[in-house]
Amino acid sequence: MSESLTRRGLAELFGTFWLVFGGCGSAIFAAKEIANTDDGVKLNIGIGYIGVALAFGLTVLTMVYAVGHISGGHFNPAVSLGAVVAGRMPAKDLLPYWVAQVIGGLLAGTALWGIAKGRPGFERVGDMAANGYGAHSPDGYSLASVLIAEILLTAFFLIVILGATDKRAPKGFAGIAIGFTLTLIHLISIPISNTSVNPARSTGVAFFNQAGAADQLWVFWLAPLVGAAIGAAAYVLLFTDEKLKVEV
Repeated sequence: MSESLTRRGLAELFGTFWLVFGGCGSAIFAAKEIANTDDGVKLNIGIGYIGVALAFGLTVLTMVYAVGHISGGHFNPAVSLGAVVAGRMPAKDLLPYWVAQVIGGLLAGTALWGIAKGRPGFERVGDMAANGYGAHSPDGYSLASVLIAEILLTAFFLIVILGATDKRAPKGFAGIAIGFTLTLIHLISIPISNTSVNPARSTGVAFFNQAGAADQLWVFWLAPLVGAAIGAAAYVLLFTDEKLKVEV
């Protein structure tokens, strides 16, 4: 029996909350942790880029198995758009999914900010795991570089998602493939854009970060949505015998 739209929306809200809270939380709280040795040398004992990348992958992997059977386990407006393009979800469900995902992301961002401001000396400017380009990119990458990376990586993310959940694929392994793919995506692009490939993830922390993050948010809606549409269309056209079934 199919789940109601309300129940599916709640699953998407909870899943997106966990993705933003776990992934961005690892970047905010654990990526950099400085410890002093006995001889005064400062060491970074934080989890770094690798740990943050793994955290994002684990959030998706765990929630795919927890609530993916209810909503499809998107937790990402770009994935939901790709599902519509690929004929996996009716277009009428797209906006409710987006609303649930964005609410989940904003609730997670609120929780992260509420925790983070409890540390003495905390400055939220540039310290809330927001995405950005130019001066707001971790390594100063340009707008063009960020657009290319986000479009390309989201397109491949959709190809993996659609392939792993294809009825021809081995059953029960989709969450692992999707989680590891998101980990790999972060390993590639944290230095470029702090990695979005997910408009809800970007929205969830942008307004708490300040420093112009909200002004650049349009990039992290446009690029993932374009990439998702490209990836979904490519998968259907190249790897299935079906035709695109986008409702207008």
